[in-house]
Amino acid sequence: MSLLTVTDLNVSYDGSPAVQGVNLGVEPGQMTAIVGESGSGKSTSALAILGLLPDNAAVDAGSVTFQGRDLTGLSRKQWRGIRGAHIGLVPQDPNNSLNPLKTIGAAVEEGMEIHGRGDRRARALELLERVGIDDPERRYHQYPHELSGGMKQRVLIAAAVALEPELIIADEPTSALDVTVQKTILDLLDDMREELGLGLLFITHDLAVAGDRADQIVVMEAGQVRESGLAATVLTDPQHPYSKRLLADAPSLTAADFTRQQATPVAAGTQPLLRVDGLMQRFGGFTALDGVSFEVAKGTTHALVGESGSGKTTIGRSVAMFNQPTAGSIRLGGTELTELDAAGRREARRQVQLVYQNPYSSLDPRRTIADTIAEPLVNFRGMKRARAREAAREFMELVALDPDMGQRLPARLSGGQRQRVAIARAMIIEPELVVLDEAVSALDVTVQSQILRLLDDLQQELGLTYIFISHDLAVVNQVSDTVSVLGSGQQVEYGSTAEVFTNPQADLTRRLIEAIPGSRYRGGDLNLGL
Repeated sequence: MSLLTVTDLNVSYDGSPAVQGVNLGVEPGQMTAIVGESGSGKSTSALAILGLLPDNAAVDAGSVTFQGRDLTGLSRKQWRGIRGAHIGLVPQDPNNSLNPLKTIGAAVEEGMEIHGRGDRRARALELLERVGIDDPERRYHQYPHELSGGMKQRVLIAAAVALEPELIIADEPTSALDVTVQKTILDLLDDMREELGLGLLFITHDLAVAGDRADQIVVMEAGQVRESGLAATVLTDPQHPYSKRLLADAPSLTAADFTRQQATPVAAGTQPLLRVDGLMQRFGGFTALDGVSFEVAKGTTHALVGESGSGKTTIGRSVAMFNQPTAGSIRLGGTELTELDAAGRREARRQVQLVYQNPYSSLDPRRTIADTIAEPLVNFRGMKRARAREAAREFMELVALDPDMGQRLPARLSGGQRQRVAIARAMIIEPELVVLDEAVSALDVTVQSQILRLLDDLQQELGLTYIFISHDLAVVNQVSDTVSVLGSGQQVEYGSTAEVFTNPQADLTRRLIEAIPGSRYRGGDLNLGL
C-alpha cells in the first residue's frame, strides 16, 4: 500500500480552478518530486494534501489518502493529530518560517509540545546533532538571526522529523542555498529516508535536484500533471512538449558544453574596462576580503562564484561603490573608484549599476513600474518625468515587457517580470558595467532561461560588461567568459571559465563542481551534471 495517494485532485481559489485532476503517490522510503514553473500548482497541491489551503481555496473534487485513510474530510481537530505526528513539513524559506523571537531549541520543540511529548530538551539536542548542527548546546539557546541559511534549514528539518512522521513534504527546501550546502541538506534527507523509512514529497523547480534524488517525478504546468513516472524515464525520455522545454531550459555543465567561453583574462599590456587589485575588506575584526585581484575586458562577463560568506556580494557592492574597501584598487577605465568623494561616486554610478537578487524588495511597492524604470533618468540626467516615462516604455519593450504594464505596481507582476523591471532600470542610463548579484537564483528554470537570454541580447546590443555573482556553476558556465572562485574572502582560482571548470586546480573548485546535482545521469543523454 502506498504511503500517500492523491487521486483526481481539483482545487480552486474563489471559484477559479487552480489545480485539476492531479494524481501522484509516495512510497515508504522513497522520494516523489513535483517539478514545474512558478504558478504550476506545486505548492497548492502540497497545501491541499496538508489541509492548509487558505480560506478562499477549496478542494472541489478528488481524494488524498494517507496510509489508507482519506484526509479530505478531516476536521481541524483531526488534522492536529495528523500534522507533525504523521506528516511533517519543511517550508521553503527558513528566514520567514522560524519565529525570530523563539530560540532554536523552542523551534525544534514546538511540535513535541503540541503533541504532549516529554523530555523535549534532550530530544531537541539529539536532533540538532543528528542534522549536523555544530555545538548543539550553544545553538539550542541561540536565535535564528545568529545562524546561517543552511543551518536554519537544518533546524527546520530537525523540527519536521521530531515526532518521527511517516511522510515529509519539503517545499523548495534548497532553492536559495549554494551547491555545497544544498548537497549537505539533500544528503541529510536521503539519510533520514533510509534510516527512518520516511516517504518524501519534494517540491522543486530544479530539475537537476529532482533527477539526482527522486524515485518518481511529476511534471506540472498550469495546475495539471503533464507527465509522471520513474525519474530516469521522465528525464531521459520526456514525452510531453512541456517536459522537453523544461529540460531544454535547464542549464548544463558538461565537458561537451563549453561553447561560449572564448575570452581569457585580459592580456598584459592591454587596458581592461575594470581592474580590481589587492582588494581587502574588513568589518571590525572580521576580514571579508583578502587581496582579491581580477580584470574584466569590455563586453565580456566575469563571474564570481563561491559558497555563502565567501565574499562575492562584498566585491559586487565594492565595485558598485556601496562599500568603501579597507585597501586595494578598483579602476574603471581611467577612474580610481576608491578615491572618489560622494559627488564623484554619484557621477560614476552612471557607468556602474547594480541588480539585486530579490527584485521585489528592491522595487518600491508604491511606485509604478514606469516610474521605477524612469527614476535613474530623472535623478542622474535631470530629465523631465514625462520624457523619462516615454524612455521607460522603450526599455520595457527592450526587456520584453508590455509597455502597457507601466502603470502597474510591483505586486501585480510575477517574479520574472519584476526582475525584468530591475534590469530595465539598471540599463536605462546605458552604463558601461552592470553588477548582477544572484539575479536569477530565485527564478524557475524557464524564467531563468528567458532572463539569461535577455542579458546576452542586451550585452550584444549595448556592448555591456557584466559582473555575474552566483552560486550556480551551471549558470555561470552558460553565461560567463572568465571566473573568480572565492573561499573565505580569498580568490582561490581565476581564469577563463572553460579552463577553470574543465581543469580545476583548487580543492574548493573541485568540491563546488562535485556538489552540483545531476550525478545520477552523468555521461547519459541528460546534461544536468558534470
